[in-house]
Amino acid sequence: MSGGIWTTQNKVRPGVYVNFNSEPQVMGSIGERGIVTMPLMLSWGEPKKVISVGAGEDVSVKLGYAISDSKLLLVKEALKRAQTLLLYRLNTGTKATATAGNLTVTAKWGGVRGNDITVAITENIDDPSYFDVVTLMSGVLVDTQTAADISGLAANDWVEFGGTGELTESAGMPLTGGADGTVTNQDYIDYLAAAEITDFNTMALPVTDSTLKGLAVSFCKRLRDDEGKKIQVVIENYPEADYEGVISVKNGVVLSDGTALTAANCTAWVAGATAGAKMNESLTYTTYDGAADVSPRYTNTQIAAALQAGEFVFTASDNKAVVEQDINSLTGYTPTKGKAFSKNRVIRVLDGINNDFVRIFSDFYIGKVANNDDGRNLLKNECVNYMNSLQGIGAVQNFDSQADIAVLPGAGADSVYIEVHAQPVDSVEKIYIGVEVA
Repeated sequence: MSGGIWTTQNKVRPGVYVNFNSEPQVMGSIGERGIVTMPLMLSWGEPKKVISVGAGEDVSVKLGYAISDSKLLLVKEALKRAQTLLLYRLNTGTKATATAGNLTVTAKWGGVRGNDITVAITENIDDPSYFDVVTLMSGVLVDTQTAADISGLAANDWVEFGGTGELTESAGMPLTGGADGTVTNQDYIDYLAAAEITDFNTMALPVTDSTLKGLAVSFCKRLRDDEGKKIQVVIENYPEADYEGVISVKNGVVLSDGTALTAANCTAWVAGATAGAKMNESLTYTTYDGAADVSPRYTNTQIAAALQAGEFVFTASDNKAVVEQDINSLTGYTPTKGKAFSKNRVIRVLDGINNDFVRIFSDFYIGKVANNDDGRNLLKNECVNYMNSLQGIGAVQNFDSQADIAVLPGAGADSVYIEVHAQPVDSVEKIYIGVEVA
C-alpha cells in the first residue's frame, strides 16, 4: 500500500496519505468575474446556440466578420471590459447558394454574409485529372482543396459541397440568396432558456420592446431570488424594474469616430463593464472606452432626477463620456433592503459572497464533510478565510471573525445554518470641502 504526505489530491496509486496540520487550509478563493451574455441578430454564425467569444479572439470564422466591422459593433462594445462574451444568435436566416454543373455550393450558415463568398474551380497544373477548388470570402482566400470529382470535396468553415459526378471549371461562382431573416419575441424567450443553464455575471438585452424588458426582469428575479443565481440584467430606460438585479441605461454615447450609440446599444458596454468590474471596484466616473460625447445630454436637474429614479446615466466631461453613478434601478428601499443595495459595487460584493460560497461549498464540502463539531468548524474556518480575503482587498470592512460568523446545526441531521455579517465598502462619490478664508 502506498503512503506518505500529500500537497494536492493528485495521487495515482491507492493508499493512505496523511498530513499533520495545525489548522485546516482554505479550500476556496474569490471567484473571477468578467462573463457577459447577450443575444443579437447576426449575418453569420451558428444560430440558436450560445457561442463563447473571448476578448482579443479572432472571430472572423465564428461570426463572419472582423471584430472591427460595424456588423459586430455591439460585440466589440461588450468585450471592451468583459473577459468573455456568451453570444447567442437569434436568427437562422437563409443560406446563400451557387451551382456549377453538377456541383452545388451552400453557405455553412444563413445570412447575408454568405453572399460575399465565391468558389472558383480550375484545372490542377500538375495533374490535369484533378481540379483545384478555392473558397474566397470577400476576395480573400480562405480554403483550397484538390479533388478529382465532387465526392472528393469536404466542407470547410464557409461552405458545404453537394452533388455527384465530375467537376466543371469555373472562374468564379458567387453565392447568392443569403438573407438574415427576422426575429420574434419567441427567439428572445429561447435565448433566456439557453442562457439560464450557463454561468455569467451580467446580461445585456439591447432591445426597446417593453414586453421583452418585462420578460428580462422576471427572468432576473427568478434566477436571483428563487434559484440563488446572482446575476444582473442591463436594459434601456426601464427604471420601473425597481430591483437591484436590473440596471436601467438612460442615454447613449457618441464614439470618437462619430458613431452614435443609443441607450439600447450601450447596454452591451454597461453589461461588459459591470461583469468585468472587480468586487472592490465602482464604475462611478468611469470613462466609456472610445466615447467622445453623450447623446442626449442632460441638465443638472435632469441628471439628479434620473439618479433618484434609479437610472444609469452617461454625462459629458472633457470630450469624454463618463458614468455619472454606478447604480441599479432599486429605489423602493425597505428596512431589510436599504439604499446601499442600489449601489452596484455593493451588489457585486453581496453577489460574490453568495456565488463563491455556493461554489466553494459545492466543490469541497457538500457530501464530503461530517455534520458534527469538527465538520462545522471546517466550514467556519472556510468562511473566515474567505471574508478575510474580501477585507484584504477592501471589498468589506470591520469584519470580526469571532462575532460576525456563526456555523450552527440546522433543522435536519444533514443541514447546517451559517450566519454571516458583512459590511460592504462603497466608493467615495461625494466630497464636501469647507474652506475658511482668513
